[in-house]
Amino acid sequence: MKLDRLMAFVEMQQTFQKVDRIIRVPGMPDRWENDVEHSYNLAMLGWYIVTSEKLDLNADLVIKYGMIHDLVEVYAGDTYIYEKDASHLASKHEREAAAAVQLAETFPEFPDLHELIETYEKREDAESRFVYALDKLQPILHIYMDDGATWKEMGITLAMAIENKTPKIAVSPEVQVYYDELMLILHERQEELFGSVTV
Repeated sequence: MKLDRLMAFVEMQQTFQKVDRIIRVPGMPDRWENDVEHSYNLAMLGWYIVTSEKLDLNADLVIKYGMIHDLVEVYAGDTYIYEKDASHLASKHEREAAAAVQLAETFPEFPDLHELIETYEKREDAESRFVYALDKLQPILHIYMDDGATWKEMGITLAMAIENKTPKIAVSPEVQVYYDELMLILHERQEELFGSVTV
């Protein structure tokens, strides 16, 4: 029945909404952001930048990449970038590859989705690199606008953030310009936002 398949897809979306990320919702210190919120915000932010900056990027593709870039986490779960369990961090690619297969097997009637996930993971087009880099910048923006709450709660230093984020954001010059400007602010307000000075 058609309704059965529709309900199965809605159930998957609901499961995706239950995947929490290690970043506090700004102004809500007792609530983690979930994957649906993150994906929607990323897609909207990408669309805004492409349009407002008149970038030579396909806005529709950017929106779609933003919506699906973490969808494999519905089965693989979110992997915290500062995860202390080295084996869990190392298994991220394997777990997410298996999750992509599971998505394709569960929803074979949606080939566009699975092709898009595969294309995004290859990072062969400017749009996928743009969304990948923006995905690394967006949490910094959110935490900065929350006065560094998540950084201080989780013991993250500016040096740690720079080491993790810089090479990933560098794949997209369109995103790099925002990162460079934000880094100047983070350096200036480092002790206030991170609780310590490391660089």
